[in-house]
Amino acid sequence: MNRWFSVFFMLLATAVSSVRADDEVGPLLDRAIAGDHRSEANRARDPFRHPKETLMFMGLRPDATVVEIAPSAGWFTDIIAPVVKERGKLYAARVGISSPKSPQIIKDRDKAFLTRMASRPDVFGQVVPTEILAASGEEAAPRGSADLVLTFRNVHNWAKGGSADAMFRTFFDLLKPGGMLGVEEHRARPGTSFEDQVKTGYMTEQYVIETAQKAGFRFLGKSEINANPRDTKDHPSGVWTLPPTFALGDKDREKYQAIGESDRMTLKFV
Repeated sequence: MNRWFSVFFMLLATAVSSVRADDEVGPLLDRAIAGDHRSEANRARDPFRHPKETLMFMGLRPDATVVEIAPSAGWFTDIIAPVVKERGKLYAARVGISSPKSPQIIKDRDKAFLTRMASRPDVFGQVVPTEILAASGEEAAPRGSADLVLTFRNVHNWAKGGSADAMFRTFFDLLKPGGMLGVEEHRARPGTSFEDQVKTGYMTEQYVIETAQKAGFRFLGKSEINANPRDTKDHPSGVWTLPPTFALGDKDREKYQAIGESDRMTLKFV
């Protein structure tokens, strides 16, 4: 009888801890978003990227072990790292940095990312820089160790390179049973051909959901927090026509600035 009481109280304590962590994440996100470690250029994108709402929807908690896939220059790393610094862990799983085929711009950006992480141990002291290889996720984080895997605006690159299936299988292997996957991606119109998806950088929700399901994930739901009805998705240089890239330079810049950043799906899986 005592053993069952022990189990009951253990489960109750876990549930209380989970609720407390969920209650805490909002204020922690507010402080991270307002932090002096963030650049003015990154702050200017907050109205388009909705970091607090996006991360809360995806299930970020201060006690979570998180793997951020392809952090690039670290836009979301700046916000996730302070939230999990005290009780969680963040693996920054970079992509393509060791490949001899990677463009120098990617290597330079990664070097700048690591330098900035090292310059602010008060913010990034618990960030573990790793690399993810689609064939083996063990280098990104220990297998089965993560509570949450996150990726933002990357699926089109893996689709183009033919590695999307392998990447999602790797995400699955990194997570604990019951672990969550959050995906944000530029959203194509339903029925868009795969060729056009890869060409424009806009992927269909169907493609992303089916790719995740093939890897073993169960689709939990989506949020429209990153929807942008002004985005017509028919731009000359695909999604890169829009800010922040402005692939056409100054040509029609005001027009694309008025549209804002892309219409995006925001999905979560377990």
